Amino acid sequence: MRVIADLHIHSPFSRAVSRDMSLRNIERGAIAKGLQVVGTGDFTHPLWRKELGTLVEEDGLFRTEDVGAVRFLISGEVCTNFVVKEKTRRIHHLILLPSLEAADSLSALLGKRGKLDSDGRPNLSMTGAELAEAVTDLGEEAMLIPAHIWTPWFSLFGDRGGVDSLEECYEDMAPHIFALETGLSSDPPMNWRVSALDSYTLVSNSDSHSPSPWRIGSEANILEAPQLRYSDTVDTIMHHKERVTTIEVDPAYGKYHWTGHRNCNISVPPGEAVRLKGICPICGRKMTKGVAERVEELADRPEGAVPAGAQRYIKVLPLSEIVAVVMRKAVFSADVQKSYWGIVSKFAGEMEALIYAPRDALVDACGEEIAEVIMRSREGKLVIEPGYDGVYGKPVIAAVEPRRNGERSRPVREGARFLRGGRNLDDYTS
Repeated sequence: MRVIADLHIHSPFSRAVSRDMSLRNIERGAIAKGLQVVGTGDFTHPLWRKELGTLVEEDGLFRTEDVGAVRFLISGEVCTNFVVKEKTRRIHHLILLPSLEAADSLSALLGKRGKLDSDGRPNLSMTGAELAEAVTDLGEEAMLIPAHIWTPWFSLFGDRGGVDSLEECYEDMAPHIFALETGLSSDPPMNWRVSALDSYTLVSNSDSHSPSPWRIGSEANILEAPQLRYSDTVDTIMHHKERVTTIEVDPAYGKYHWTGHRNCNISVPPGEAVRLKGICPICGRKMTKGVAERVEELADRPEGAVPAGAQRYIKVLPLSEIVAVVMRKAVFSADVQKSYWGIVSKFAGEMEALIYAPRDALVDACGEEIAEVIMRSREGKLVIEPGYDGVYGKPVIAAVEPRRNGERSRPVREGARFLRGGRNLDDYTS
């Protein structure tokens, strides 16, 4: 069966997370998105763990008692702090567990390494290997996944706090890592450039801090699993990557895709960043190294290389974002939200509209212009002004050119578009 799952979100007890991130609102957001499984997030936090106790267990997954339209999977993110080569590494990890009892057991151990009630994503004084051993000791169905592995801060390969290989982080426990999370600023083709990652399943999740469908499920996974149960979910991810298709936004949409400096409103592609030696040409300070540049540093394959056994992936732009750009209004404006919910109500969730619905059905549901941008998104034809230094990328959608005789559309340019610093966007983005 086809299962769409977003396994990495947060509770209201994590920093910078919406106070509306309740189980009910997460469920509502997941239903609107068209998810079958969503992570609980933050199982280590005692107050959120208490709320998780209200859920009903079913085949290792959990549901709310009265609605039950979505299954929750026990998950959480933690940050390990340890020293490698005389430098402190701060790396985030996603943990998936088969039961609340396993969550309690692991939390008791992790509570000796950090303060669990201070943040839903706790900081732990332990190595990646120690964490991997603690998770593995819970049984073969407990899973540890390096989170958003390229993000500059707090990730496996991050420029500011990461390492250059899995072995540097997990040491002799590296064979117990089966999957890697791509993160918003990278996609599978970027990861394929590093041959050392070929054996791992790539997964993609939203890391959502808001229950809004605009954020929850913005990235997710399509799993071809035997049944809707925990054991089948993790077995598919661990051992059958050919059955995992990731749902990705264009990595340029991510807020760390290119190297840049937010204070000076400038961003540059990898080659230009190297030429500038990572120094902001405006203020002379060090820029935040983007994921694209960091991938170049570790890559041993050329751009466009496709390894044997490469997974399938789908690129989409969240429907709220599409509607907002077409209407030229803010995502949370009343008009955009009215249009969004009107479209979603005509399908079995947003994912059906974005990925599966035929064009004629889209035109009937949302009109020619929005339907055309959805189709263009599916075909990878959207232009994204790349994100950088904590700033999300921005879709560049000009007037829609109608399709003729079944041909694919081409964007209609409204004139030259420039990146910060006067650089032509078309020089770097196709």
